[in-house]
Amino acid sequence: MNILFDQDQLLRLVTNLYLLTGIRANILDAQGRDICLAQDHPPFCRAVNSQPEGHRRCVACDMRAAAGYCQEAGFQFYRCHAGVCEAVMPLYDGSQPLAYLIFGGFLSEAPLPDQWARASAGLDWYPGGPEALRAAFFQLRQYSAAELNAYAELLESLAAYIRLRGMISTAERTDLQKLDAYLDQHYREKLSLASISAQLHIGRTKLCRLAKELSGGATLTSLITRRRVEAAQKLLLETDAPISAVAEAVGISDYNYFSRVFRAAAGTTPREFRAAGRRQGQNLG
Repeated sequence: MNILFDQDQLLRLVTNLYLLTGIRANILDAQGRDICLAQDHPPFCRAVNSQPEGHRRCVACDMRAAAGYCQEAGFQFYRCHAGVCEAVMPLYDGSQPLAYLIFGGFLSEAPLPDQWARASAGLDWYPGGPEALRAAFFQLRQYSAAELNAYAELLESLAAYIRLRGMISTAERTDLQKLDAYLDQHYREKLSLASISAQLHIGRTKLCRLAKELSGGATLTSLITRRRVEAAQKLLLETDAPISAVAEAVGISDYNYFSRVFRAAAGTTPREFRAAGRRQGQNLG
């Protein structure tokens, strides 16, 4: 599967999250490899990663966390090879994980000496031994279970936002976005299945399927009509243009046909829609 990452937007997103919360998030690809490359690690993690052996262990740990995810939903918490707390959650396309959202670089609310004893047992490989990392480890911030659960819920909403904005997408999603953008730009024109297929280089059968996905089950013709009606509603409320001019502006030259499709979509005539909108505006004023 061809997966596309908008690395600039993703990096900006996780950087802003860190500025707001103090917790570091990151994005891994479907194989558990870091694709976001956030640089602001805590001193302990930076020291571990600065050593080739430490970097190898960190990468392997991330890949194991991604491959070993076994929950139905939400974040799965674990400790990395160096004893630091982390959590991982897949970003799905249906049942297929496209990438993984991960956050870490913190300690739990358990007693620090106990956490250090656990961590130091796996740090014998570090130059100077575990004691060379002790001070940096004790600088890691501790979070309560309630704080971590709240942050995890925030990131679950963020995961939906990432997919909605197309920051991580499949080729299929890219075609969906191309159709969405094309209709936004060309709904005023005379459109057909054949003309859109030729412009977007998408087969007609697939185009019909994408239209249904974009509209919640409607045909491509219905989707185009919906875009025109939505644009007409905006013009009716924001301008004094005659209704016939509004119809022309959204690509429908036949006034009677425009009135019929508008009523079918909006449940009211264009004239009634404009009058109701203006009455509401006066009441609010």
